[in-house]
Amino acid sequence: MAETSALPTGFGELEVLAVGMVLLVEALSGLSLNTLTIFSFCKTPELRTPCHLLVLSLALADSGISLNALIAATSSLLRRWPYGSDGCQAHGFQGFVTALASICSSAAIAWGRYHHYCTRSQLAWNSAISLVLFVWLSSTFWAALPLLGWGHYDYEPLGTCCTLDYSKGDRNFTSFLFTMSFFNFAMPLFITITSYSLMEQKLGKSGHLQVNTTLPARTLLLGWGPYAILYLYAVIADVTSISPKLQMVPALIAKMVPTINAINYALGNEMVCRGIWQCLSPQKSEKDRAK
Repeated sequence: MAETSALPTGFGELEVLAVGMVLLVEALSGLSLNTLTIFSFCKTPELRTPCHLLVLSLALADSGISLNALIAATSSLLRRWPYGSDGCQAHGFQGFVTALASICSSAAIAWGRYHHYCTRSQLAWNSAISLVLFVWLSSTFWAALPLLGWGHYDYEPLGTCCTLDYSKGDRNFTSFLFTMSFFNFAMPLFITITSYSLMEQKLGKSGHLQVNTTLPARTLLLGWGPYAILYLYAVIADVTSISPKLQMVPALIAKMVPTINAINYALGNEMVCRGIWQCLSPQKSEKDRAK
């Protein structure tokens, strides 16, 4: 499947087309919404704050996930992977970097909101910049390890996109999986749940809480949890006992996360939403030209 246009094992013509179309819709929706979010930050001075810098980091990561999905969508519609083995490694690395950065950026936003609402003090630029740098450097570090031999990138069951290879379930994969998952899934999830729980306890009854305290953790669990379950199953059992179609479900679910995040963190934020509207509004453009 990686080099020819033959259908992959376990998939029919319509099923490959369906997966390609779903990936295409997810990619375009995530790219468009997150690109608008990024553009609004660049054009709206009011959004250039430390707290919104964390949201910008998330939008950049989610744009990368959507771009990764777009490449997978075009390959699925072509019914083959046209970029060779090196392209597969690059695709897997890019997708893993942005996925980890998205998860950790969500946790950083949760901590930033806790700091803002519960300590009643503004997040400093130094702290926000340090958080963003840590998120991206850490994500790059963990995503680079499979390229160096700890873990491995390979084709998904459809053969038109690449991810962390879980097919072997050997000691190399198991050790990498548990270590990486602890630092890049369990800890961010704990920080997210704890931060929003403390915010809910302190401000929930007062009515001063203006953010959704349940959706971020649910998005992490439901968006990335299926991948975690699939990887864990690969450790304790033979993953080939799961049908190739079912193995593709976690990838399709995860590619929806950028759209959900954009709706929650951008469109659900009055200031960011106003910034997006200003970027799209012709009246605003005329005012800018007049200035």
